[in-house]
Amino acid sequence: MEPGETRKLRESIDLLGIRAQATAVGMIQIAIELRRAGILDAEAIGRVKDAILGDLMLSRPPSSDHADYERSLRKRLDALLSGQESLGQKPPSFLNTTD
Repeated sequence: MEPGETRKLRESIDLLGIRAQATAVGMIQIAIELRRAGILDAEAIGRVKDAILGDLMLSRPPSSDHADYERSLRKRLDALLSGQESLGQKPPSFLNTTD
């Protein structure tokens, strides 16, 4: 999705009053279930990730490096949508500095 389309979608969602976290958790769980059931293939999951990433990149802190920020988000999305990382408050395993 192009950045302009992403902005329009975000505005529409904001106008609906959808709670972002609750919606995101539900959407990610649905995507995981559809992947496990064989309904969504890898390309479809990739498009879901790209849509999420596009929206998140609109909120990238100006002080952060674009490529590093995108790489970090993509790694987290990969872990979440593969079911390897649980949905919740704990930091993603790849951020664990105690290894």
